[in-house]
Amino acid sequence: MKPMKNGILYLVVLILFGLSQNCIAQEKKYVLLISIDGLRPDFYLEDTWNTPILKGLKENGVYSKGINSVFPSVTYPSHTTLVTGSFPATHGVLYNSPRNAEDANHWYWEFSRIQTSTLWQAAQDKGLETGAVMWPVTVGAPITYNFPVRRPYGKEKGNQLSVTEPVVTPPTLMPRLKKEGIITSQSQFEHDAVDGTIGAMATYIIEQHTPALMAVHFINVDHMQHVYGRDDEHVKQAIENVDMQIGKLINALKDKGIYNQTDIIVTGDHGHVDVNKVFLPNLPLKKAGLITDNEEKAHFVTAGGAAFLYVQDKKYGVQVKKILASLPAKQRDVFTIYNKKQLDEIGADPEAYLAIGMKKGYVANQKTTGSIIQDKKPVAAHGFYPSFKEIQTGFIMSGPDVAAHGEIKAAMGIQDIAPIISKLLDLGFKSKNGKLHKEFLK
Repeated sequence: MKPMKNGILYLVVLILFGLSQNCIAQEKKYVLLISIDGLRPDFYLEDTWNTPILKGLKENGVYSKGINSVFPSVTYPSHTTLVTGSFPATHGVLYNSPRNAEDANHWYWEFSRIQTSTLWQAAQDKGLETGAVMWPVTVGAPITYNFPVRRPYGKEKGNQLSVTEPVVTPPTLMPRLKKEGIITSQSQFEHDAVDGTIGAMATYIIEQHTPALMAVHFINVDHMQHVYGRDDEHVKQAIENVDMQIGKLINALKDKGIYNQTDIIVTGDHGHVDVNKVFLPNLPLKKAGLITDNEEKAHFVTAGGAAFLYVQDKKYGVQVKKILASLPAKQRDVFTIYNKKQLDEIGADPEAYLAIGMKKGYVANQKTTGSIIQDKKPVAAHGFYPSFKEIQTGFIMSGPDVAAHGEIKAAMGIQDIAPIISKLLDLGFKSKNGKLHKEFLK
């Protein structure tokens, strides 16, 4: 009888071990972070947009009618804020490309340019796997499964696919993507196809590896607004496609049996503003002798609906303020000046003496020839100071950790998303500028 008793005891231990392992699996949390470049809240708030997946997430979770971006409200600073909870002045990614870069086509691709802690590092420190597809500033990032953004520049030969392949991690990921037929050619990264490619890569990573934090960046909605304007049919097709891709990601979570353990956050980097005029702030500086062929005592660097002033000496900054104040009212009324204190409060480049934010309908350009205000082809743009509705981006959160459904009444900014993710995954991550919104979390 003794061997039988030992056998029963062994069986009981196995059953208890299995139950404990099942409980551990049930307790594991996942976050799917989706960024739609150029996301506007009306994409999920208005009936004119065919986005059933986004609207379903909204109805089953919490949502905002608009959250603020950073300044300038452009892609790379914004996406770095999303994963750091810090403003550009802290994380160091100030524009899409470094201001003093020898080649303007060399953007902030490298993770090493980020000057503060990130969610990627916090997850790694906790022993969690992460994934990212086309997330800006992630070349060389501590992301377990990573297809970053990288493009050729300078004298580099090749295309986006060929220059990105060597920096995909782990090195085995790219051959598997090719073997599965998910990546076949550079044509998949052209604008009409790229979001489908991004969706397929992200789906594969979820299906094969189920990282605790999966970040996906869709890009074509932004591009179509730049080319055609806010409400063109091309924009409608682009957001419909992204909506469909998000549906595929949700299905992958369900197939893996982790949908009920996954919080889904959909957000963006900025909104878009229809524009048809260009303002040249460097032109009066050139006329005043501050910009010559050999020297720039003061000059503006432009970023869509914004321009930042850099000076060799503060006396030139004082001179520029006088120049701007003396412009005819018709020119002076197309922008707002933001002083050093205001730039510090919003975490913009600490080296800028001042900045101007363009009014709706105008973008800035740093050329020094032609007339100071020029007509341009009607398109949509961003970069503006985040102080009005059209430049805001969206926010939806749906999942097991949402306490109540409905609209978020509190003011939010994209810097508040990293603290939420840290809370959901218990990362213990501290951000400088982000606020944890506990009011809609369990």
